Amino acid sequence: MDSTSGGSRADDESEADRPDSTENTDSTESATNDDAASANDASETTNSGPEYETNFRDHPECYSVGRGEEGVFKVQPYKDELLQLWSYTDRASADGSGEAIYNRFLDYRDRDDFVGMDMARKYLQMGYTRAMRYARYPGGKKYDDDGKECEPQHWADDDKREAALVYEAWWQKVEADETYTERKQHHREKHG
Repeated sequence: MDSTSGGSRADDESEADRPDSTENTDSTESATNDDAASANDASETTNSGPEYETNFRDHPECYSVGRGEEGVFKVQPYKDELLQLWSYTDRASADGSGEAIYNRFLDYRDRDDFVGMDMARKYLQMGYTRAMRYARYPGGKKYDDDGKECEPQHWADDDKREAALVYEAWWQKVEADETYTERKQHHREKHG
């Protein structure tokens, strides 16, 4: 999707961007662009806990619809399927990544795989929040060494801002999808 919005969610920051976030990520960030920046987005963790032992495609009842990007680096096999598609270096990489992830969303929708649909939505949302973070904070560094939030800039990185706007358009397309909305409500009613 080549169209962009006016950045209506420019002040929206992910919970996962905060240093006290409960979001654990692993270090297998996308090997595409911004390896160093992406590595800073993911903190080291061990592959233990129930989220790593569960195949959520086989056991969708174990999946809980969380807020924001919760679980994006934990829910298998979707992490392995989507993370490799995700890049936010610039508008061109976001165009390709956003389209690939959205196409995966459509595949999941066609297979009646709500967990996959929701995970694709999370990767699109994360593309927006991560790219916007780098657009607003030089080097994506939102917090200083003492944990104090840095002052955002307007715009620290124009390429990342363009990437964020591309991801935002794809993310909004998923959020507006009637089938996604219906299945999300059904999943919450059935599985919590």
